Amino acid sequence: MKPSRRSTLLGLAAASVAAPALANRYTPVVRTSLGEVAGVHEDGVSRFFGIPYGEPVAGRRFQPPLPVKPWQDTLRAYAFREASPQRGDEPNQAEDCLYLNIWTPGVEAGCRPVMVYIHGGAYSTGSGSAPLYDGRRMVRRGNVVVVTLNHRLNVFGYLSLAGLGVKRWADSGNVGQLDLVLALQWIRDHIRTFGGDPERVTLFGQSGGGAKIATLMATPAASGLFHRAITMSGQQVTASEPRNARLRAQAYLDALNLPPERIEDLETMPVERLIEGLAAKDPILPFGSIYFGPVRDGRTLERHPFSPDAPPQSAHIPMIIGNTRDEARAFLAGDERNHHLTWDELPARLTPELRVTIDATMVVSEYRRLYPSWSPSEVFFAAATASRSWRGAVIEAEARARQGSATWVYQLDRKSPKDGGKWGAPHTMDIPLAFGNLDAPGSYAGTTPEDRVLSDRVQDAFIAFARSADPNHAGLPRWEPYGLPRRQTMIFDAPPRMADDPRGAERALFARVPYIQPGT
Repeated sequence: MKPSRRSTLLGLAAASVAAPALANRYTPVVRTSLGEVAGVHEDGVSRFFGIPYGEPVAGRRFQPPLPVKPWQDTLRAYAFREASPQRGDEPNQAEDCLYLNIWTPGVEAGCRPVMVYIHGGAYSTGSGSAPLYDGRRMVRRGNVVVVTLNHRLNVFGYLSLAGLGVKRWADSGNVGQLDLVLALQWIRDHIRTFGGDPERVTLFGQSGGGAKIATLMATPAASGLFHRAITMSGQQVTASEPRNARLRAQAYLDALNLPPERIEDLETMPVERLIEGLAAKDPILPFGSIYFGPVRDGRTLERHPFSPDAPPQSAHIPMIIGNTRDEARAFLAGDERNHHLTWDELPARLTPELRVTIDATMVVSEYRRLYPSWSPSEVFFAAATASRSWRGAVIEAEARARQGSATWVYQLDRKSPKDGGKWGAPHTMDIPLAFGNLDAPGSYAGTTPEDRVLSDRVQDAFIAFARSADPNHAGLPRWEPYGLPRRQTMIFDAPPRMADDPRGAERALFARVPYIQPGT
């Protein structure tokens, strides 16, 4: 059985190690208003892993988090702590998972920009400790403070039990988002003692992380807690409606064989049993297991994040919105059949991947007109990308432009060399470029000199944005803000270049039909 968080909190961090005695390593100690925190300094970067920002949640399932209480002994923040329980192979999982990690050039009181990375995983998987998110290179390059964090996911963070008669669960559909709010409050209150400026906090995140950020931009409780936002292939145009959230909750309870009169058994049910229930089929979507995500519950979230317009509360927050040129290849290129499609097979194969109500035969016909030299497989991957996450990015960018808000847009075109190039520029490829971790496990990026120069330029753009709210720097052509009708976009390739309305014909094609975020 795993030790509880309370038993390990004070100086007995899980997998903790004695502070190294090598010449270039020492143990910095930071004195916060909560207590002392000891980390490790090595090669110019101090790191503090596994700092709690909330009280244990295991005894308060499906309820909003509580701020962490002060501690007496020095907290040895030497190792990553637990990730939220989830399906898959994420190591070190436990229900008590409200921890954050800090990389900083120094712990003297300072005013460095703070860059808070929110991990992806579609609200259901992931953690802030993946090697791709290691903040050391970004810290060294930009003299910034980098923070990653863990929070409650899937059923623990987004199971909407409101209306089932248990008053204390009224906010259950959004407690994962409330965890993020609490983490940002911790950063506001304590990051200065780690060398960061609480008045220059930039959120950046990829996929589900970007979607979480888009949702925070419309969350009243998050107002004032961050000052810039970067979403990387992660959009949240609409949130889950209460009706769909209730249907999903019922499907989940059915999978657990839990009748209404035993609903409170959820509070003491073993974590492993709760995870088993995640395999239940989604009652709304025609594919996949149950979708969990933020709920427009009228409490934490009063409106959709980017529908019918951009959230007014965040109109003053500068924003970068990005995507990769071949997003869908990350999900579809692993099936070799998709590389050998015929024109006859294509419409039926494409239909379930479009995720909007549009006739696949018409889509194929239009792509053949636009790109007569393309193969059926090239059309398949491009149309699947254009109708899914990219569509959400376009909607958000256009909404921000109509609002008059400072917004910059990028598209990553640099292709991955992996497996002979079959992945194109896939979903997640911008993560290693932004962090400089090109050779980290899970990276699609190349490691040639050209790739490293591109990574430097992406990093410098993100760092400049965190520092001054403008991503421009000497290594890029002038990056113009996004506006209508030009739709100015930075194309990250070797070399980077600006383009007006890239893939404009594809954008116009899918703009013919309404878009509602799948699952909401």
